[in-house]
Amino acid sequence: MPRSSIRKIIARRPLRAKLIFNATSGHPEESPQQLVHILAEMQNQQILPEVYMVRGDSQVEVVVHDAIKAGIKLIVVAGGDGTIDSVAGSLVGRSTVLGIIPIGTRNNLAFNLGIPTGIAEAVALLRDGRCLKIDVGDVRSGRVKRWFLEAASMGLLSDLYPVADDIQHGNLTQIGGFLSTLVTAIPSHLRLTLDGHASFDTTAHLVLIANMPFLGPNFQIANDVSFNDNRLDVFVFSDMSKLNLITYAMQSTGGAGGAAEDTRIKHYRAKHLTIKSDPPMTLLSDGMPLGQGSITARIHRHALTVVAGAVLRGETVASLVTDPKAKSGG
Repeated sequence: MPRSSIRKIIARRPLRAKLIFNATSGHPEESPQQLVHILAEMQNQQILPEVYMVRGDSQVEVVVHDAIKAGIKLIVVAGGDGTIDSVAGSLVGRSTVLGIIPIGTRNNLAFNLGIPTGIAEAVALLRDGRCLKIDVGDVRSGRVKRWFLEAASMGLLSDLYPVADDIQHGNLTQIGGFLSTLVTAIPSHLRLTLDGHASFDTTAHLVLIANMPFLGPNFQIANDVSFNDNRLDVFVFSDMSKLNLITYAMQSTGGAGGAAEDTRIKHYRAKHLTIKSDPPMTLLSDGMPLGQGSITARIHRHALTVVAGAVLRGETVASLVTDPKAKSGG
């Protein structure tokens, strides 16, 4: 080992952390080796973790709150996007830092934040990465409220997501249900109100409210979405058939996406908004169900501190956003 690296390790003070490990994320059969690898790399980086293993009945919020009360300043999640979301909501508005070791199926949050998927590299980033404050959205439907880092959705995507997720995890028996849902879906009449003053009506199969440019399995909704511009990006798929939507999704997954370039998709930006649907649309927040009906969504500027990499996919155009009002993006 080079002398400079030895001096660097010796000079570092031990860093306490809470490691929240989900053994069911990604490839569960690999989880024992992954945990050993993570702990070894943390030891190399002078990080002293208190390990919590996620179970089906875990109350992760309580675990996070107890760690904060104990004076821990770094909460590290080793898991997929769902596990990260469950922890992130408990850190909104706090100075405690969220670290991510992506071992899930999609790892889309890590992708947006420039976090490498290799365990050694992700752990090293906990020491060498930059602490970044990012925007977080919240969505409410009735009495239910959820935080979201990626996006909230209404309509066809929300209907298809549960069965598509099962299919991606190997349950091919859900293909019939996926096709049935796709065929029987009908559009809804929508009333959108943006920033309390701009209201209009439309009809659509799908609405996406995005905080990050890449969603789900690294699906690029648009290249001008940012998680630090203090705006939510609202995409209304008002002039697209179901076949158009499938074609668009396939192109976007392949890296050719860009809602701002498709005149059939209306693009607006707002700090807060309400959407009423008739018939009521199915609602999701970062893949978590919210029931059906109307929603209210709001952005919270720089509400979460994360350890990020050098190259981000949601920061590139923040300085270009100058219009504080909703914008049609045609």
